[in-house]
Amino acid sequence: MTTHHPVAIIGGGLGGLTAARVLHVNGIEATVFELEASANARTQGGMLDIHEDSGQRALHAAGLHDGVRKIIHEGGQALRLVGPDGTVHLSEEDDGTGDRPEVDRGDLRRLLLESLPDGTIRWGMKVSGARPLSDGRHEVTFADGSAITTDLLIGADGAWSRVRPLLSPAEAAYTGISFIETDLLDADARHPGSAALLGDGFFICLGDQRGFLAHREADGSLHAYTALRTDEDWLDTIDFADSATAKAAVLSHFEGWDENLRALIADADGALVPRRIHALPVGHRWDHVPGVTLLGDAAHLMSPFAGEGANLAMLDGAELGLAIAAHPGDTEAALTAYEEALFPRGEASAAESATSLETMFGERGLERTTEFFASHREAG
Repeated sequence: MTTHHPVAIIGGGLGGLTAARVLHVNGIEATVFELEASANARTQGGMLDIHEDSGQRALHAAGLHDGVRKIIHEGGQALRLVGPDGTVHLSEEDDGTGDRPEVDRGDLRRLLLESLPDGTIRWGMKVSGARPLSDGRHEVTFADGSAITTDLLIGADGAWSRVRPLLSPAEAAYTGISFIETDLLDADARHPGSAALLGDGFFICLGDQRGFLAHREADGSLHAYTALRTDEDWLDTIDFADSATAKAAVLSHFEGWDENLRALIADADGALVPRRIHALPVGHRWDHVPGVTLLGDAAHLMSPFAGEGANLAMLDGAELGLAIAAHPGDTEAALTAYEEALFPRGEASAAESATSLETMFGERGLERTTEFFASHREAG
């Protein structure tokens, strides 16, 4: 069975939901098709600092800025940078200004979901293909055998977008960095050493092209990413189904490091989750194609080392929604205006992310990163 939707958004992450919300605020109906089975199908990752010039702008456009204030993790803007021996090289407390407030990604996604009319989200919709029809329309088929047609197809479907090939042959490539994601629950009571070392907000430890990135979550847990600069197939050499074996394999790369750092792996609660970090080419863009566009990771996937990905996805979604509202009845003018701003914005952030990766995981990563934060602090 094939149904028609004037605006179809593929992907219900932060960017796709922001686009749907801004369209709704402006009286434009859109339908979001999401791969996950329900809103609670999986956890949504750790904390997110909402940048003033991107994420906060998007939330203002969505009419949700006041709602976000209710889910801010107070104290979460703190920052601590340490070396492999646990020595603190830089420490900043949350100054309370709220210029980059920390929120839980799951709470933010829930806020966006609850702001949309019932029926906006179609859950469990795995895209199997997409093709152009005529007059700018497109058809999208799903794994369950159903299909839709749409006047405007928006690819908000992430790194491995099924919509992107309609516009570009570009594919995400491995950046050289692999993560192992872990959680330490009830940290102050059960993992006091690690909790004291990490502090109240964002934590970075770097040395010898590896390290740890972590957050203290609003529920008192520690959410950590062990990061190594390594071959793409390294993760395949580890049996992550056997936690004890996986922990030993990862810990072997951190011999001699402070025990409270090693505990982020050794004492992890639950499974270790491997993740390879991929990125699209810096400056990825495409020639305009009628009736279809991309936002977020589908458009400009980048490494997370500048903290721009989610913020940029929300800004993309908001800017696209505003462009459509500003050009009633003229989708192509809206897409042209949106993409003209999207490309340089995405290129600048992707370049910053790539530079930050080299700063953090290149030679003298700890020293160079300390210098980076110190210079930004001096600049105000």
